[in-house]
Amino acid sequence: MDALASSAEGFTHVRVIVGMVLGLSLARLVNGLTRFVQHPGSVKIYPIHLGWAFFLLVTIIHFWWYEFHLRLVPQWNFQVYFFLIVYTMLYAALTALLFPDQITDYQGYEHYFEARKRWFYGVLALTFIFDIGDTLIKGQDYFASLGTEYILRQCLFAAAAITAMFVKGRRFQLLFLVVGAIYQISWIIRVYDLL
Repeated sequence: MDALASSAEGFTHVRVIVGMVLGLSLARLVNGLTRFVQHPGSVKIYPIHLGWAFFLLVTIIHFWWYEFHLRLVPQWNFQVYFFLIVYTMLYAALTALLFPDQITDYQGYEHYFEARKRWFYGVLALTFIFDIGDTLIKGQDYFASLGTEYILRQCLFAAAAITAMFVKGRRFQLLFLVVGAIYQISWIIRVYDLL
């Protein structure tokens, strides 16, 4: 009974800190997106940048939803806690990369995003890799329940993000964004509709 209480208390503790970091990430996205409404015309919208902002909005909301499965962790230790905090901070880093404190050194979001795309796509690739570790933390049964599609999905998303770091044209970035967003929404509806 003590181990069960310890596990439940550990889950609650981790859930609070993860929620705080994700809350900051969502706030940064919402603040960044509302700048376009607050100051129309002062900063030109770049569709790829805006698309990744919406992708992250959906993904971060989804992340908080599926982290409920951390309740399956039988025993908590610092290594697992640390891993989860670093994983969550990757989302905070992505939102900060999309919406920096100021972009006065750039000619708008297109110029900024293209200048910083390697950082953005590199951190994005890490989130897909870290997600595999996150899923394993929840147990082998949970990992197996996601099927082969899950591991294939993570590898393809990570590979596409790494490719986007180095491809010069915007066509690949747009294709990755559109296909990735459609697939992400499909994945959420098919696999995570219910807790």
